This record gives sequence, C-alpha cells and structure tokens, in this order.
Amino acid sequence: MATQSTDLRTRFYPQSRYGGFTDQDQGIIFYLRVNALLRPEHRVLDVGCGRGKASEDTVDVRRELSSLRGRCARVIGIDVDPDAAENPTLDEFHLLDPAKPWPLPDASVDMVVSNFVLEHVADPALFFSEVRRVLRPGGKLCMRTTNVFSYFGVLARVVPGRYHAKVVRTAYARDAREERDVFPTVYRCNTVWKLRRMLSRHGFSHYVYGYQAEPAHFGFSRLLYRFGVAHQRHAPHFVKPTLFVFAERAAEAG
Repeated sequence: MATQSTDLRTRFYPQSRYGGFTDQDQGIIFYLRVNALLRPEHRVLDVGCGRGKASEDTVDVRRELSSLRGRCARVIGIDVDPDAAENPTLDEFHLLDPAKPWPLPDASVDMVVSNFVLEHVADPALFFSEVRRVLRPGGKLCMRTTNVFSYFGVLARVVPGRYHAKVVRTAYARDAREERDVFPTVYRCNTVWKLRRMLSRHGFSHYVYGYQAEPAHFGFSRLLYRFGVAHQRHAPHFVKPTLFVFAERAAEAG
C-alpha cells in the first residue's frame, strides 16, 4: 500500500520526489504561515496539543515547521488527554477540564494554535470565548479543522463512531495512527460561514477559507486517488476537506 501511495503521489505530483512533499502539502502551508506570524518573544498556546505525533514526521521540513519550541519564548499545551503531557514540542503542559475555563490567565499568550481540534468541540461559543480571553489584544489565532461539507465530513457523519478509528487507520496508513489518537467528532462550527460568524461575534478580524492537500488518504485506491486529485484541483473552496483560519483579536476600545 505504501508503494502504491508513493507511486501515485509521484505520478500526479512529481515535485514530491524532491524533499518528500508536494506543492499542496497543507501541513507545510499552514505552519509556514504560523511561523511567519511568530516572534521570538511570543508565548504560544497549543490547544489540543496531543502527544506530539508531528515530531515523528519523516519529512524534515514539515516536522521542523510544526515544532515551534525554541522559536519563541514559550510553548504551552493544553489537552483533555493526560497522555499529551509526553508531547516533546512543549515547554509546559496543563490538563484541560472541558467543564472549566482554560488554566491560563487573561491576555497571557500572543498566539493560539489549534490543529484539527474544533471538530471535537461540543461548545464552540465557549471555545472561542476562551481563545479571546487568553489572547492579548492583537494576538493571533491559527487554526486547521475539518470541513463538515467535505467528503470527510460527510463520511464521518455517516459512519458510526465505533468504526472511526478503523477508517482513519485505513485512510492514514502512512501515519500509523493509533486508536487512542482518534477522538469523537461533533462538527458544531465546521463550515466557512459558521466560523466567520463565530469569529466576528467574538471580536476577531479574520480570514477563513477551504484548502485541500494532495489526496494521500486515498493512497490505498487508484480510483479514489484520481477522484481526490480532480477534487483538489477543481472543487470550490467551501467544500475543500480542510478549513484554514487566521485571525486577530481586536484591540480593546478606548
């Protein structure tokens, strides 16, 4: 399967022979912009930081871009999963209680990064309220999340939750994703329009758009991979599988 996936990628995205990534690599695109916004004095909050699987990425440039530790003053992680304490990309970790405010003071961080977390959040209004609270005025929010209008979102809503781990392992075989890294999804704020409204309501200027990488998740099927390539090249942005969010907390009035 790995050989077929590699063959398909190099056939449709021949530039991947040089460095191991394509021009449509969403991890590189996302974290390149995160790094462009980052400053050495910044304190960064990684919401839903996980166990740091990105630190095991075999593509050097993508792994280095996604690890912000050492490029800023401090990287703080919060997560509902106690295993996230082992994340090697953090300077500090706090266990998150979903029923309580985040364990950080008001206006205490310069950037919030949220990487494929919002799709698991049952109360988006509370989530964005906490983002705004912990960000200093002028602080940045950088987010990736799954689009519920994409084929991923439709599949996740159709397939019973007990099968999600199996489906994810099949689609992302190259990542060797473990069952404990697959969490229930609810998709309460996972469209371009809902995100824009929510961000405006909480006082953020923002840019929200759909993005699609090369269809690595279809590497197990030549037919599906061809469909993924066509979708990546021609589908409108509001049905692309991933939603990108870059936003800034407004300064206090007066």
